[in-house]
Amino acid sequence: MATPPRMVFLGFGKYARADRIYALEPIVGEERGNGRRTLVWVEGMPNAMVASRTQETILEEMGAEPTRAPTGRRVPGQPTLFPDGS
Repeated sequence: MATPPRMVFLGFGKYARADRIYALEPIVGEERGNGRRTLVWVEGMPNAMVASRTQETILEEMGAEPTRAPTGRRVPGQPTLFPDGS
């Protein structure tokens, strides 16, 4: 028996099927604010949906492995971006 697709809460009362989300884009600069955190690109929709959750939170709910530790420390095996190791 097939399991039903996972629904991901985006905030603002919106949900999207995890298997239809194909891109997440953090909102930066002047566009960010009033709960606007991430643009979510969903298959079959011409425009991105605005989510009030971060891309990390959305990915976690989709079932993806975290890219960083919750404390902000590097996950073992994650490449170092800065020479001083921070």
